[in-house]
Amino acid sequence: MLKIKVNKNKDALKKADLVDRLVFSDKMDKLPAKLQPFADAAKFEAKSGSTLLVPGSGGNNELLIGLGESSEVDADAVRLAAANLIKAAPKGAVVGTNLASALGKAGKSEAVAAVVEGARLGSYSYSAHKGSLAKDAAGAAELVVLSDASPKVALAADAVAEAVNLARDLGNEPGGSLYPEVFAAKAKKVAKDSGISCEVWNKARIVKEKLGGVLAVNQGSEYEPRLVKLGYKPTKKSSVHVILVGKGITFDSGGLSIKSAKGMELMKIDMAGGASVLAAMSALKASGCPINVTGIIPLTDNMTGGLAQRPGDVFTARNGKTVEVLNTDAEGRLILADGLSLASEAKPDAIIDVATLTGSASVALGRSYAAVMGTSDEVTGKIISSSEKTGEPMWRLPLPGEYRSQLDSFVADIKNIGSGPYGGTLVAGLFLSEFVDDIPWGHIDLGISSFNDAPSGIDPKGATGSSVRTLVDALVNW
Repeated sequence: MLKIKVNKNKDALKKADLVDRLVFSDKMDKLPAKLQPFADAAKFEAKSGSTLLVPGSGGNNELLIGLGESSEVDADAVRLAAANLIKAAPKGAVVGTNLASALGKAGKSEAVAAVVEGARLGSYSYSAHKGSLAKDAAGAAELVVLSDASPKVALAADAVAEAVNLARDLGNEPGGSLYPEVFAAKAKKVAKDSGISCEVWNKARIVKEKLGGVLAVNQGSEYEPRLVKLGYKPTKKSSVHVILVGKGITFDSGGLSIKSAKGMELMKIDMAGGASVLAAMSALKASGCPINVTGIIPLTDNMTGGLAQRPGDVFTARNGKTVEVLNTDAEGRLILADGLSLASEAKPDAIIDVATLTGSASVALGRSYAAVMGTSDEVTGKIISSSEKTGEPMWRLPLPGEYRSQLDSFVADIKNIGSGPYGGTLVAGLFLSEFVDDIPWGHIDLGISSFNDAPSGIDPKGATGSSVRTLVDALVNW
């Protein structure tokens, strides 16, 4: 595992096997003469994210790190540069970096945090089900960050990055080995290690608590459902309380409204919202979060067993509303209905839920963006503001009241899908809004931003851990 150290002594980089040299596209003329031939031969233009390895002669190897225009460098560019630096390092190497200087003295803490996050996220790999050769193919051994910033900045940033990697691990784990009981056991261990409380409800407790949505989705499964409840309290007493709710569908076949074979391939990622909540909660103590936070994660898979709910079935949610299920593949909103109802009963200052809720969110916004909706401008504003700081793209969508009639049911209080082919993301948001009472509420629909088909920026192929850094930033700065 990569070790990351912050050192203010310039001599600390002399023993590194690989060091970086920051290059700005508008200052290529400042490149030392000895390096210019390498840059010319490779047509290196110092675009943001670009790199060029220059072999050393008896000393350090140098990696030219492109940062783009000097006036436009931000934390995102530093994160990407740090990730690419680590990816370029050979196995077992000690790497030294000057990247913390990229934002100037005024931004040194922000830069150090970005370097640490980028390096930790860039060094991520998932090899749990690969052979020993793949597991031994680790990269750099150590990163030395040249800076006089407080070590606490690096420790907090590393905790957040480790949380993202936890969410990635959970998202990459096959649904057949990460069923609800296993997820809940993992949550208990994570909670113990990160200084937060954890309570797990088994099926009997879920029945007692009348979580009808969780039970309805679970009907076709061989595995019993679980509900994980996490709790964080700051060192200094606070009266502010925010509840996070994460969708925990550990595998989604679509139920009797079954998905295609292709559509099922990535459905182990349908618990990404729950993974994000667990991961974000795990980083709150190390990040010095000043408010009380609760995490609620309802867990089940959605399968096609003989007792699976049928299209047209009706169940009663925790808050007493009856729901007609016309499409069993719109199941995430059913378990969130119970999670949001539980959250509302606690009367917190705000509720934020996170879910891979609709494919139509990605149809509208593309693969990278998550959709944000809600009943509170303040809560959604905090989410969007934090997403801009962390570089996790999100965009607010409306909750148009005129679409609510699409959810009217002939036989129940509400049905689980709209009556037309358009605005599926918005209608799903309107469905969830029925279960938050008058509590200020924000909803993050991850769409497909939770999973990459190929590496992109600081994110690897596979699970991305999207939204974890945004959640932590929003809570720490609430």
